[in-house]
Amino acid sequence: MQKPLGGKTAIVTGAGKNIGRAIALALAEDGAAVVVNGRGDQAAIDAVAAEIRDKGGSATAVLADVADEAAVARLADRALAAHGGIDIVVSNAGLRRQTPFEKMSFAEWREIMSVALDGAFLLARATVPHLIARGGGAFIAMSGISHHVGTANRAHVNASKAGLEGLVRGLAVELAPHRIRVNAVAPGSIDTARGASAGVLPSNLGAGDIPLGRQGSVEEIAAMVRLLAGPGGAYVTGQTIHVNGGKFLGK
Repeated sequence: MQKPLGGKTAIVTGAGKNIGRAIALALAEDGAAVVVNGRGDQAAIDAVAAEIRDKGGSATAVLADVADEAAVARLADRALAAHGGIDIVVSNAGLRRQTPFEKMSFAEWREIMSVALDGAFLLARATVPHLIARGGGAFIAMSGISHHVGTANRAHVNASKAGLEGLVRGLAVELAPHRIRVNAVAPGSIDTARGASAGVLPSNLGAGDIPLGRQGSVEEIAAMVRLLAGPGGAYVTGQTIHVNGGKFLGK
């Protein structure tokens, strides 16, 4: 039986661990060939690609910095060379920092923006022509809950994700005639391995403040991306889908 994403190719950035890894595995399970991207850890993306292949799927690991225009172009070229086209793009790469605003340097501000917002722009620029050539597809950007609820020490992260959601809305309207759906997924507090640079979990995102009383899992975020990328999401575009256990209710 044909799988929902059989014959499709997906690029997932920041896919070496945590949410990105879970998304790559979920799309592969649905039949997509997956280009597993990371910025600096070749061993991590090789391991995810090997995990997909061990389960009978098709995967290619490609190291590329999404903030580097030439590197993103090479990422798209590798996807085309390895799998013949691009149908699904998941802009998941991002950086987490905890820095009080009065101590925030412009260099740190730009570093955060260059990955979450500029990276999504560059990824869309490099891949949208190929989605158009395939007759449509899905572009999914990973946002977050921080800027929706207001989170201290994350002014740069908040701004990057707010801008990302604006990019999603604009692209959704502009690319709809090409049958390209563009959405954002905003995870809440998710049980992941936090790098040292991410700092401690902000106090306002703890499980005690979540109506469902727990953190989410990476698989639950991947399930939403899986829906939006597949036939079940065929009539959804221009949306920010919140997956946060009720933490943000739009109040």
